[in-house]
Amino acid sequence: MPLAFIQSETHIEPNCAIIWLHGLGANGHDFEPIVEQLDLPNTFRARFIFPHAPTQAVTLNNGMKMPAWYDIYALDMLSQEDSDGIQKMFKEVEQLIKQQVDNGIPANRIVLAGFSQGAALILFTGLHSSYHLAGLLSLSGYLPISDELETYAVNADRSLPIFLTHGLYDDVVPLTLAQQAVERLQQQNFNVKFQHYPCSHTVCAEEIVDIRNWLVTVLQMN
Repeated sequence: MPLAFIQSETHIEPNCAIIWLHGLGANGHDFEPIVEQLDLPNTFRARFIFPHAPTQAVTLNNGMKMPAWYDIYALDMLSQEDSDGIQKMFKEVEQLIKQQVDNGIPANRIVLAGFSQGAALILFTGLHSSYHLAGLLSLSGYLPISDELETYAVNADRSLPIFLTHGLYDDVVPLTLAQQAVERLQQQNFNVKFQHYPCSHTVCAEEIVDIRNWLVTVLQMN
């Protein structure tokens, strides 16, 4: 079954799309309010897609079933990773991109965005994708399967705009994981912007302003 999603448009004739993935245990409704909070210009004709992760057992939470893009084994998130689950969801997100392309939105007018586990998945997907996207927006996330980055991102466009944001006091996904992601991406000559904020594992008002400005910039570039 393809991923179910919520769709929100800022114009009756959108010319760009933002596919936004929620975090572990949430659903597509979690970031619905962001559309209004971003206070985008009237000229910004966007379609927002908020997919729902499938429900599955999560090892870290004693096998409890919840919405999750893939399994999480340990608190550090990187010592053991659900590579098969990540690959499976990569294909599902690629299908969401294909749907938008088939509906008339060029790939270079599509941004992948995500929070926490959703952020990790969009980084893997965007760097592994066969599509040339407009940009990647990673909020409070990390770079999954980072030791294989050179392999799965071998054909990725190094000029692809990538914006990573993170809370200084994040006690769920430590700031160090975001910093490690930035370092790995910079080592591979990717176009990375990184900003941290005085908040925990959440999205703050100052961050929303920066996200708005970044979205407007990257989608006006294409």
